[in-house]
Amino acid sequence: MSLEHFISEAISPWMKEEGPDSDIVLSSRIRLARNLENYNFPDFASKEESETVIRKVHEANGDQEYGNCGKFEILSLDQLKPLAKRVLVEKHLISPHLAEQSKYGAVMLNEDESVSIMINEEDHLRIQCLFAGFQLKEALKLAGELDDWLEEKVDYAFDEERGYLTSCPTNVGTGLRASVMMHLPALVITKQMSRIIPAINQLGLVVRGIYGEGTEAQGNVFQISNQITLGKSEEDIVEDLRGVVLQLIQQERAARNNLQQGLKIQLEDRIFRSYGVLANSRIIQSKEAAQCLSDVRLGIDLGVIQGISRSILNELMILTQPGFLQQYANEMLGPDERDILRATLIRERVELEEA
Repeated sequence: MSLEHFISEAISPWMKEEGPDSDIVLSSRIRLARNLENYNFPDFASKEESETVIRKVHEANGDQEYGNCGKFEILSLDQLKPLAKRVLVEKHLISPHLAEQSKYGAVMLNEDESVSIMINEEDHLRIQCLFAGFQLKEALKLAGELDDWLEEKVDYAFDEERGYLTSCPTNVGTGLRASVMMHLPALVITKQMSRIIPAINQLGLVVRGIYGEGTEAQGNVFQISNQITLGKSEEDIVEDLRGVVLQLIQQERAARNNLQQGLKIQLEDRIFRSYGVLANSRIIQSKEAAQCLSDVRLGIDLGVIQGISRSILNELMILTQPGFLQQYANEMLGPDERDILRATLIRERVELEEA
């Protein structure tokens, strides 16, 4: 494997699978924060310490395969160009923090990109497992197995009372961040999300945009994750999140049904107008593209639009991000140039589906 393997395609192999409830839940993610014992946290570590951490993790992995994950490739961030790092962020394989702020970071990726182990981000290790659809329990199981596998080879910073020690106090304890990416257009259209989000926050969960903290929920795609990591077991944290997600799935389906029954013509008009924009625009900004893609995906899920793959939203939401557009063009582009290329790529993708 090489860098080209990970940045040449917009959609990761695992994203092509159909998971449970994938009409609403796009993906499930488990991330575990871990630190090596007797080493400064990455933000305070010297170059030598950081390089030692990378070497230790690399040696722990070696050339071994782990179960269905296969072999891992390690990429040093200081050897990557800014555009390549941006593409990895857009594919959710590394965090913006690792790409922009980590001085001596690296990432270990498996071939289908379902596992990403970030090294020297805010913590020495951030083990991330990604599954299609609503598969939090499966993601937790795999993350736990990978965690045990690594812990056999390196010593973690752990306190009997506090649990796993992390750079940020909000991660102390289990070090667990569980999250799901959900497409909730009907709840947005019916203006229910404005009251749902505060209710979710009161349950110790947080609602963010597609790229996590500080990002806007474009295209009606929301990331729901836990905030509490201390005082609960990993299983309890995941179960709490699962309960809320199940309720959101039920509410979204009810809202979709109500729209079809009460505003059928208006809904279909919205869907086909958005389809027309995607199929014919010569210039389109990312926010408008995301909204139109959301409408078309809703139309596909409701059977209003036939013959187009459901994965078109997942693929084009990533393919039309600034990094990928410039990767595709093989040159740096200004905002207007990106908007023109975005429209071209979307038209070509829609035409391919219609062929």
